[in-house]
Amino acid sequence: MDILKQFANAGAADESLAGILGIDWKMLIFQIVAFIIMVWLLGKFVYPFLVKSVDDRQKKIELGAKAAEKANNSAADAEKRIAKLLNDARVEANEIVATAKVESAATLSATEEKSKKLADQITTSARDQIDKDVLAAKNALHNEMVELVTMATEKVVGKVVSNDIDNTIITDALKKDK
Repeated sequence: MDILKQFANAGAADESLAGILGIDWKMLIFQIVAFIIMVWLLGKFVYPFLVKSVDDRQKKIELGAKAAEKANNSAADAEKRIAKLLNDARVEANEIVATAKVESAATLSATEEKSKKLADQITTSARDQIDKDVLAAKNALHNEMVELVTMATEKVVGKVVSNDIDNTIITDALKKDK
């Protein structure tokens, strides 16, 4: 309660509004001057650096945002280029596969044709050889038959006939059989 009494007594001593509120004019003027000096010092030395650092920070943020936007655009462009390259690569791969199929079919056809020609050559050669062998066998058989007929004629006739006469007789006999 002593505090209340002090306020009441202080108010009673100075009847003005400043006195009632407890304002000391000397102290108030001193504080106003100190505040003005402090604001001037802050405005002269602190605020410019603070404002400059805030502005620099703002510029860095704006540059970062622009760089991010540029990077996003570049990434989108890169994705488009990659998609186009992949599409081109697929098309080229399909063309290569189609070309390879056509070439393999052509190669297979050519190989089959060569194989058929070779088989035909082998068959023709074998037939020619068989014909030669048959002719040689016929000649050998003919000569052997001529010898057998000659021997049979000698035994039947009892005498040896000359080769010229013998061949003529045998040839005439064979012509008649045919």
